Amino acid sequence: MKLSRRDFCLRIPLACVAALAVQGCTKQARVIPIIAKRFSFTPNRITLKRGEPVVLAITALDFAHGFNIPDMNMRTDLVPGKAVQVALTPDKAGQFPFLCDNFCGSGHEQMDGMITVTA
Repeated sequence: MKLSRRDFCLRIPLACVAALAVQGCTKQARVIPIIAKRFSFTPNRITLKRGEPVVLAITALDFAHGFNIPDMNMRTDLVPGKAVQVALTPDKAGQFPFLCDNFCGSGHEQMDGMITVTA
């Protein structure tokens, strides 16, 4: 199909606007690396914005830990040396504790952290 100069001048800008609108609707997820080792997560304090898509890239260094955010219904096993990626988009503001839920020895009870979601 051959476009006239008028059609070309109307359709191309509209296609660009549509492409930008679609691109603007998809947010790029922020990646947050987390290291798990007996008996801590680093970092153990994470601040997110409500509606912000993130990927938690969690790597266990020494043991098969668990990673659990009970209030967000999110849980995963961590295999030593393998990064596990967990995608989440918090939908409410607040404080959400996370913890290791796979007993990893004396000190396991202190292996926890906090996700703070701001409005």
